[in-house]
Amino acid sequence: MPGAALNCLNDNNTDLLSECQEICENKFVSFSERPRGYDPRAFPSVAVTVDIAVMTIRSNDLQLLLIQRGEEPFRGSWALPGGFVRPDENLAAAAARELAEETGIHTASAHLEQLGSYGGPDRDPRMRVITIAYWAVCSELPTPLSGGDAASADLFPASKLEKGGVPLAFDHDRIVRDAIGCVRAKLETTALAARFCPREFTIADLRRVYEAVWNTTLDAGNFQRKVRYNSIFELIRPRRREEATPLRGRPASLWTVGSAADATLDVPFRRRRGTADRHSA
Repeated sequence: MPGAALNCLNDNNTDLLSECQEICENKFVSFSERPRGYDPRAFPSVAVTVDIAVMTIRSNDLQLLLIQRGEEPFRGSWALPGGFVRPDENLAAAAARELAEETGIHTASAHLEQLGSYGGPDRDPRMRVITIAYWAVCSELPTPLSGGDAASADLFPASKLEKGGVPLAFDHDRIVRDAIGCVRAKLETTALAARFCPREFTIADLRRVYEAVWNTTLDAGNFQRKVRYNSIFELIRPRRREEATPLRGRPASLWTVGSAADATLDVPFRRRRGTADRHSA
């Protein structure tokens, strides 16, 4: 599957995986009700992990949070935050826990969404490990804090990671590329860009998100018209002439998002593929 798949799924059907997990959690199948004669040791051991690609905007650049592994395998290498799923937790809970433990980020301040599954038989030298990848966006990312088995944590430009400028552990380079591609695609048809902004933002703030994530320059006038055409963006403070100052003029209008970040836009934003030239939104 291409690295920037629009449906953000990889390797296996994530819906099917979630359905199987839900069946187990609802105890339609449980270890306490194991069929007589069934021996799980007769089958190869497989572990499940979660990995999270956390994205934010810093200095008008799209950046990703990585942790430096403090344990083998790949000790000292940079990797996505993540870890093993515990027997008593679901996938989303595991992702939230690992994110908080290794980076100090809590899901209340971030938008977290499942990306897909990665199950190459040799992706982990310890044993057969299938990972469920998530991506998250955060407007005001706190100073990265390392914890758990992470030796340190830091932000890296997406452009550097996409070019292979930072060697990553496991198959995390592929997960990073897929996560970036997924977020770029979602900016075209949803209000996700607002999750990179404070709760109240200007149109210029929103445009800078698109420019950073898409690595391009947008026409300010065309972009403003697109925002005003989309009812999901709500004007909460218009520009007032009486608030103007001699040096700065009238303050910019403030906007917010009235629906969920994954709500569909009335009028989509379109980007040109393969170039970073100036173009219209």
